[in-house]
Amino acid sequence: MNAPTDDKPIIRLEKVRKSFGRLVVLDRVDLDIHPGKTTVIIGPSGCGKSVLLKHVIGLMKPESGRVFFGNWEISAMSERQLVPIRRQMGFLFQGGALFDSMTVEENIRFPLVESSLGTEQDQRERCRTVLRLVGLDGTQDKYPEELSGGQKKRVALARAIALDPKVILYDEPTTGLDPIRADLINELILKLQSALGTTAVVVTHDMSSARKIADRILMLDRGRFLVDTTPEGLDRIDDKVVSRFVQGRASDEELAQLRTGRLEGSIWQAGNELAEKSP
Repeated sequence: MNAPTDDKPIIRLEKVRKSFGRLVVLDRVDLDIHPGKTTVIIGPSGCGKSVLLKHVIGLMKPESGRVFFGNWEISAMSERQLVPIRRQMGFLFQGGALFDSMTVEENIRFPLVESSLGTEQDQRERCRTVLRLVGLDGTQDKYPEELSGGQKKRVALARAIALDPKVILYDEPTTGLDPIRADLINELILKLQSALGTTAVVVTHDMSSARKIADRILMLDRGRFLVDTTPEGLDRIDDKVVSRFVQGRASDEELAQLRTGRLEGSIWQAGNELAEKSP
């Protein structure tokens, strides 16, 4: 199934608000995701990037505001009503979320079996096809514990595209990988977007990845989007918070806390006390 060819948003968030206790994670957020593009959402850890993804797929409901997939308001749907919508979305979880007790093939066939799609032979062929796309055909009989971290991510990605989704959601796809394996995942994201024509929404704090794969980059911080730009335009943003994040620099306040005598003194004091007690 191909993504829509017009420029009407395939995903839309309108004034979405979500909080946990006193912490406001999404503060009346508006967002349009257009088909066939890769939208990357960056921001510091804990800023709400993953929470936003969970609203897109209907795993969380907003306190106020609405979430749309095409013409359907998914924020108003029941779990049963969401089933056919979720079949049109693939989700790559941060840790891969493979079933340890299942082989690679069984993991990939799982959404096909759950959806009762095709015969067993059809499902095996589909498994082989998606494994070829991620460069892992031949690993069907292996278990997750026999795979490297990068291979697990690629198997999880193969499972995410098994239902031929219109949209693929990526939650920190390069986390825990060395730079070479991370770049391989980036190349796979680009390959899938080109080969399948899918829409991609990626949340990450990996700036190298964001610059490579994005058509559009947004930065989320304190519940709101601070910037909406292209990879090329990111360095031209005149905002201290954005600049520090993009360049990976701590703020003066954070550095000052590290330089306080209280912190340094407590460490050295503890060390001296241990030395004095040693025989």
